[in-house]
Amino acid sequence: MADATSKPVSAPAAEATILPIILAVSFCHMINDIMQSMISAIYPMLKTDYALDFWQIGILTLAFQCTASLLQPVIGIITDKKPFPYSLPVGMGSTFIGLVMLANAHSYVVLVISASLIGIGSAVFHPESSRVARLASGGRYGMAQSVFQVGGNFGQSIGPLLAAFIIVPNGQGSVAWVSVGALLGIVILTGVARWYKAHMLANQGRKRVLKAHNLSKRTVTIALIVLTILTFSKNAYMASISSYYTFFVIERFQVTVQQSQIMLFIFLGAVALGTVIGGLVGDKFGSKVVIWFSILGVLPFTLAMPFANLPVTIALSAIIGFIMASSFPAIVVMAQELVPGRVGMIAGIFFGIAFGIGGIAAAVLGVFADRYGITFVYNVCAFLPVLGLLTVFLPGKKALRVA
Repeated sequence: MADATSKPVSAPAAEATILPIILAVSFCHMINDIMQSMISAIYPMLKTDYALDFWQIGILTLAFQCTASLLQPVIGIITDKKPFPYSLPVGMGSTFIGLVMLANAHSYVVLVISASLIGIGSAVFHPESSRVARLASGGRYGMAQSVFQVGGNFGQSIGPLLAAFIIVPNGQGSVAWVSVGALLGIVILTGVARWYKAHMLANQGRKRVLKAHNLSKRTVTIALIVLTILTFSKNAYMASISSYYTFFVIERFQVTVQQSQIMLFIFLGAVALGTVIGGLVGDKFGSKVVIWFSILGVLPFTLAMPFANLPVTIALSAIIGFIMASSFPAIVVMAQELVPGRVGMIAGIFFGIAFGIGGIAAAVLGVFADRYGITFVYNVCAFLPVLGLLTVFLPGKKALRVA
């Protein structure tokens, strides 16, 4: 099958946007990320039940995110050469097994194994579903990538609510109820896999040409390095929110666990909205404009949040989530345009970097939190968006689109 970066010489139908498929993978992205955010949302409960230190909480995040990080680029490279449509439901099956184990775990080791299995499911899901979204985009890559990712953002925002109102009141065993969502994901992804396979067969042997640019290899290399650094900046800060925001507001403002989950939901809901807006703006004005605004533009708000009162903290977290979230679809789309014909590899690398950086940052920040306190962590992370100045080295929309 031709890569999603390629374009038929003829056959205008191939340029049609197939919204049901994009929405299907977006919905399954929501299911996948509900599981992910639910794990971090029940950290306070697990910390109490298992008498865990912050570094052990960080290791749990590391187990999930680094499993996904290490496998995603490998899966992307393999599927660029030979796509495996039915790997999508198989990956969701790994997530299902991990959830069932998590619900019945009685030791910290089993918790880590469960998180790793859920990470494997994400590793399989992200590169191939990102490819499917691009295949179905009809050339509207920013829109397709943002709709695909907003499903994950909504899942991240729903997870804490499930944790607050179902798992925390009913205990660890109630995680099994959430596993029903993974079963639904398996069914939907089986249908997507059928469409994916039919698309492969319909386009088999059709001559394609890549949408190329005229940028030098040095320019492309520098741009990819900058995009990697910007991904580090974004995801290290996001890890400080997703893993430790509940602890921060509990310690600083003495709110309850359920109240902290609602505050996390507000942040993650703003992330979902920012993702959609970022994709639409990126299609119209180019990825570079979105990245400038998203990374560097958030700096005043991150600097202010550690010193704000409770209502202002809630407002600032929503603003930060909205602005910062718009960058990742733009980063992925730009990277795919920089390296035509390697959709799976680029998606795997950048989703993998995102997961890996988030996991490593969570573990490192956990050590700092144990030693210096949660507030210190937020004071340090507030300066990460300064790295957004590197956006000046990225090519503009015209340079990327010249064939």
